[in-house]
Order: sequence, then structure tokens, then C-alpha cells
Amino acid sequence: MSKSLQAIRGMNDILPEQTPLWRYFEGTVARLLDNYGYKQIRMPIVEFTELFKRSIGEVTDIVEKEMYTFEDRNGDSLTLRPEGTAACVRAVLEHGITGGGQVQKLWYIGPMFRHERPQKGRYRQFHQIGLEVFNLDGPDIDAELITMTWRLWGELGIRDAVKLELNSLGTSESRGRYREALVEYLSAHHDKLDEDSQRRLKTNPLRVLDTKNADTQAVLVDAPKMADYLDDESRAHFEGLKARLDAVGIPYVLNPKLVRGLDYYSKTVFEWVTDKLGAQGTVCAGGRYDGLVEQMGGKPTTGVGFAMGIERLVLMLETLEQIPEEISRQVDVYLCAFGEEAELAGLALAERVRNQLPNLRLQVNAGAGSFKSQFKKADKSGALYALILGDDEMAQQVVGFKPLRGQGEQQSIAWDALAAHLATCVVQG
Repeated sequence: MSKSLQAIRGMNDILPEQTPLWRYFEGTVARLLDNYGYKQIRMPIVEFTELFKRSIGEVTDIVEKEMYTFEDRNGDSLTLRPEGTAACVRAVLEHGITGGGQVQKLWYIGPMFRHERPQKGRYRQFHQIGLEVFNLDGPDIDAELITMTWRLWGELGIRDAVKLELNSLGTSESRGRYREALVEYLSAHHDKLDEDSQRRLKTNPLRVLDTKNADTQAVLVDAPKMADYLDDESRAHFEGLKARLDAVGIPYVLNPKLVRGLDYYSKTVFEWVTDKLGAQGTVCAGGRYDGLVEQMGGKPTTGVGFAMGIERLVLMLETLEQIPEEISRQVDVYLCAFGEEAELAGLALAERVRNQLPNLRLQVNAGAGSFKSQFKKADKSGALYALILGDDEMAQQVVGFKPLRGQGEQQSIAWDALAAHLATCVVQG
């Protein structure tokens, strides 16, 4: 017997009962970004591999271990995008939309791909909403990004479950000085480092700071601190960011070990973390990348952005039971019609109501069926009310109106009055 077809491990189907919560989350974010003046951009999910090697860094875990890379029929090396910033920078450079110092405030949504060990909250195909801002170099825009996410957590009802961690990586020059001091210190304690940290010491020593190994963390207690190596410009920028967060009332924790996993970050880096999802604690993260555009062949252009994981935030909404009641109900009203004449009248009546109430979720029974079977489907749909069209209703040009989720007797509503009645009842319901 042939093996049954199934999805690739770590690449999951999002089933119909799950998509309403996804749409609610995505819609909430999109509306918020619209209100702050951000514009959506859409990039391909496949890019030339060189893009990610040049931007993310060849010695990062993503490039070394996690990318889905393949050759196409032309012999070109292509990669499924593991993150969105590099692709967004490529797009703005290719189309020249940041030239001449033009400010661009952009956001995107879509799947990303990394060959990691699948576990709860971490998948090989995962979805992100990302945001990038170009040609604004002050701490005010850094603060705006963080303030937007703070507002989002409030709208979603999860603000008490997340914590903001902040750090500054300084400029490339100050980071280089810190890197030398860190390497010197860690080299003196080489034998106490875990195997992965010993490897990173030679390739990407700052990543040793976020190791989860307890023995290495003990070594890091007395390691040099990034804050001691910051240049005056970066220190002033960081103080400006903290002052703005204090003014808005956003609490934060300074984390000197926060470095992020990508080579292109400079100055501000931040993470929103939670203890509600087990090992996968980061739900949103980002920072500044002022040298990335130039590194990728463009003119000097400042940049800052973040990305949030949709799977993890949806999981948080489920875990904390912050799901609006209307999300779990996909149908407001279910129309049952009995007989050919009633079905035709019901179709016309449903379209008339939809014209008057475009946001009403009205489902018309399909496939005919007995009174009992249609009512069973109406109940299963989760609708608040059932509409009934039979011979008696047709003769009187009324529709039966029956509550399905609470108290109330069935009543008859004239066809012309149905939309007004539904507007009142569904809002109240």
C-alpha cells in the first residue's frame, strides 16, 4: 500500500476552525498600522541566496544551518526567505523608493522558512508580520515602533503577559571594540564554554551572550558589558529612547545580553518576551540596522524595524483565552427554506438583506432537507438566529424568526422589515 500523503514536518495546515482567530489578529494589526501611517509592501518568498548571505551574515546559524536553499533550472542558487528585512531592503533598493532621503514606513505579512527542529511555537514554515522604516535616524521612531506594539498588546488583551527587554549594540566601531574585549575574556575561559559557544567564539562571538547553557552563563557573569563600550552617539540615542518610553509609561527591562541573531543590527535592539509559551518566549523583536542598506549596495540609509510571529501570538490569545466571542461564531443568521418556491424567495430575500447589512454573516441553507435536518445544520453553524421560509410564510410574505442561543419565542417578521429587525437583534445579541 502506498504511503499516505501528508504535510512536511514543521509545515502546518491552518484549518477552518483556526482561521477566524488568525484573521482577527491580522486584521487588528493591519488596522493599527494603517492608523499610524504605514503602507503595505509584498515581496516574493524566494530570493537569490546571496541576498541573505550578504545581509544576515554567512556565519549566522540561519545561513549556516537553517535556510532552505536549492538550485533552479538555470543553476541559480535560490532560498526560501528565512526573514523579511533583507527582502524588503532589496525591494526598496531595486525600485529606488528610499532615494534622496525619502522616508518610507512599510509593513509586510507572509510565510518565512527555516529548517529548525519543530516544537510548540517554532515551525519550519512560520508566519510573520514585519515593519521597516527607512531614513529616520532618531530615537523617536524607535519609540514609535515600541509604542505601537504596546498599544497592540492592549487591544489584544495580552499586555500583562509580555515584557519589553532593551539593549543598545552601538555603532559598528564601538561594537568592534566590544567584540575584541569579549573575545579576549572568553578565550581566557575557553575550557568552561559549551561546544556551541566555543564555535561561536571564532565566528560570531556576540551570540555567545544569549546562550542557554548554564555553565557558559556562569562564565558570562563577569564578562565585559556592552554598555561600557558604547560611543557617545549611541549612548545619547539610547537615553533618548528610554526617555520617550518613560514619557508614554511603557515599562522595560535592560538586558545587556540581548544581541539578536542577525549581524545587521546596530544601536537599538529590543524583544517582547513572555513566560506563557514555554521555551519559545519571544513574540516580537527588532531594532536598528543603519548600515544594512549600504552593505547591500545602496547609499547610506538608516533603518529600523521589527517582526512578530503570528503563530506564537495566536497561541498566546488561545492560552490566555483572549478570543472575542464573535470570533468563535462565524455565522450570525441561518436561513432555512422548504420547497422550491421558498428557496427562490429565500435567495432573493437573503441578497436584499446583505445589500442593507453588508457586515451581517448570513448563511442560506444549501442542499434542501427536512425541517429537522435544516434546523440541525442551523444549530451546528453557531448562528444566533434561524430564519424560516415555508408555505405559510410565503403566503403571508413573512419570515419566521427563531432565537437559537437564548430565550425568546419564534415570531414572524415582514420581509420589508427583516433587515431593520436583524440590525437590532444581532447587535444586541
